[in-house]
Parts: sequence; structure tokens; C-alpha cells
Amino acid sequence: MSQDSAVEDIVVEVTGGVARVRLNRPAAANALHEPMWFALRDTMRALDADPAVRVVVISGNGRHFCSGIDVSMLAGLEATAADPSPGHGADRLRRTILDLQDCLTAVERCRVPVIAAVQGACVGAGLDLAVACDLRHATADASFVLKEVDMGLAADVGVLQRLPRIVGEGVARELAYTCRPVSGNEAASLRLVNGVHPDADALEAAVSGLAADLAAKSPLALRGTKHAITYARDHSVADGLEQIATWNAGALISADLREAVAAFTEKRPAVHRD
Repeated sequence: MSQDSAVEDIVVEVTGGVARVRLNRPAAANALHEPMWFALRDTMRALDADPAVRVVVISGNGRHFCSGIDVSMLAGLEATAADPSPGHGADRLRRTILDLQDCLTAVERCRVPVIAAVQGACVGAGLDLAVACDLRHATADASFVLKEVDMGLAADVGVLQRLPRIVGEGVARELAYTCRPVSGNEAASLRLVNGVHPDADALEAAVSGLAADLAAKSPLALRGTKHAITYARDHSVADGLEQIATWNAGALISADLREAVAAFTEKRPAVHRD
């Protein structure tokens, strides 16, 4: 299956079970302006609902992954909070922040594995987006920056909640407090990325190969595994065990299981349904 579509500044292509989602404002280093936030959520919802999509890869067109929130939005947020009644203004701003959080959480909610392919700048909200993905690969010269403290605010759309679970609390605190850039090579040493590659071509080859490998696996098994890991992150071990037992009570006996066993016995690649 091959499909091409464009939603303003997000370009989507689906081929062979892999959806390539590209942020497409290269002249602005793929900074996220307001329409892009909501287009990203709509895109992830549509891909999640498409049974032909087994893996999603998010990248940025041009030299950079994403340089963060477009500065034009900051003035808009200030206007949102403006009100003769501070309480009413604060309530509106809170609702706006929750909505922006949900735009990135849509990436985490997507049932299939989502891979971030990062080159160049991955700053502020760009890092929020990257850590909402399941896996991250980067070029050696990529630059990860948790920038918000230097901008006079606390990050509020997910990175402070997700990053410590990836790199550990101490490293997350250091990166948040200092706002120092982290190269792709250092990001690998911190376990922020799963792989580092010498240049953009090598990154593309590695991520494309990984996505194709994942797309060939059982969709049900990958969806169940992603859900279980995310659920376990936010719950006790006992809760996680209960969750996966309930999941597998409904999903364990499936066409995917029968096909995987048959393929193993017959020494051939498995072919799973969408």
C-alpha cells in the first residue's frame, strides 16, 4: 500500500506498513506553530485507526528535526491568560496547556511503535515530541536541548514527566536545569537514543531497516507489548501483571500466534494480517 497526503505542514506517506510522518517547515527549522500541534494529533489519530499502519517514523524535513514551539505561540498564550479576573485567565491557560499536552500524548497513545529519527536541532517541544516516541535514533551531530528554563518557564507538555523514566532522574534534572546541548553521541551514552549514526543518510537507512523489521512482526503482539510497557511505567508491578494477564486472556489465542508457530516450524518468514 502506498499513500501520500499533506496536512498543512505535516507530510505523511504510508508504504509497506510503515507511515513516514515528516514535519515540513524546514525554513523555520520545523518549529511547531499552532496549526501544526493539532495537525500532529489528527495525523496520529488517523494512523492509529488505520490497520494497514504497523509502524510510524517521525522526522523533520530539512536540516533539523524540530526547533521547538514557534515563538509566535508564546504571545498567543499570554493573550489567552489575559483577563480582569486572574482566576478566569489562569483557567483558560490551563485548558490550553492540557490541549497541547494531549497533542503530544497522541504519539504515545498510538498503538503501534513510533520511532523518532532526529537530525540537527531537537529543542524544547521537539524534545517533548521525541520522548513521546517509543524509540529514538539520531545523527552524531544532532543537538538535544531542554531549553525552557533559559526561556523563563518550566517545560509543561511532557518532557519533565517522560525524560526521567528514560535517562534517570539525575540526568533529567541536570539537562532541565542547565539547558545544555547534548550531541547524538552523548545522547546514546545517556540512553536518550537507541542508536546514533554518522550522518543523515546512515540515519535514514538504519531507521528504514528497523521500521521494516518491526512492520513484519505480529501487529497484535507489538500493540500488546507497547501497551503493557507504557502501563507498567505508570503502575505497580502487581498492577502491570494483572493488566497483561487480562490483555492476553483476550489476545493470546490469535491468528498471529498460529501463523508465528507455523512459520517457525516450517522455517519461513511469518506473514501476519493487518
